[in-house]
Amino acid sequence: MQEEWSRKGATLSDKTAHKELGLTQEEIVAAIDAGQLHDRVGAIAGNPWLRLLRREVEELMDSTHDDRDHRQRRTSAELTEVDRTLKKLRAEVATLEAHRAKLHADLEA
Repeated sequence: MQEEWSRKGATLSDKTAHKELGLTQEEIVAAIDAGQLHDRVGAIAGNPWLRLLRREVEELMDSTHDDRDHRQRRTSAELTEVDRTLKKLRAEVATLEAHRAKLHADLEA
């Protein structure tokens, strides 16, 4: 489990869980107290926040919040992430295409 805490994308903050999945702070704290969620406390500029394992939060959502509103929220958050990744990849492709064109021009010169 230790490596899961350090793997990119495997964790999320309590604020992100609220924004993307609709969990309230009380639900998060209750799940931590019940042993359903593991947490780590972090602080940025003196403001504390909880770091949670994304897998456990999704399991909690599947078992307790399987209604339409929460499913739509999760789908919307996933769509936003996909759109963000596509935008980043399109920019990278454009950069590579420009570099490729320059290399072709250098070969022909």
